[in-house]
Amino acid sequence: MSLIPTLTAHPGQLAEEVRNHRIFRQRLVLEFPDLDEETLADTLEGLTNVKEMLGAVLRSALDDEAIATALAERMNEMKARCDRISALAKRKRQLVLRAMAEADINKLVEPDFSASLRQGAPTLEVVEEARIPAAYWKPQPSKLDKIGILAALKTGTQIEGAALNPPQMQLSVRTK
Repeated sequence: MSLIPTLTAHPGQLAEEVRNHRIFRQRLVLEFPDLDEETLADTLEGLTNVKEMLGAVLRSALDDEAIATALAERMNEMKARCDRISALAKRKRQLVLRAMAEADINKLVEPDFSASLRQGAPTLEVVEEARIPAAYWKPQPSKLDKIGILAALKTGTQIEGAALNPPQMQLSVRTK
């Protein structure tokens, strides 16, 4: 048995049910022009399953969101654990490096690995960044300030190449 809930209606079924709902609504409004909204809604609810299907789809979406949130939290926990284990491994390697250097052991041969000390390559230390010549700086590509553009457009500023889209219908679902 799967722990992931399944959708009770596939998208084609939902689309068909929405079509039927729209057709029934149009017919009822034409045949009964003085029908009040509450009676119309009750009648349509009896004729179609659109509300139940929409509820099932939203429940499934809420379940998917809960699973995604739980997985993201678990991945964060596993990432933190991975980072701790990596840091521990690095400290252990540094411990072995110091101990081998102090004991003047240049090579360690074991049945499952061998380790040896060798001189590493020089590494960079930036002592005073401001004194480094311009030839050693890389220019960064420009990045569009979308938040700044949106704020300016909202205040009525005209910006060539940008426009505010009309507000779109959104779905708000509360679970608490």
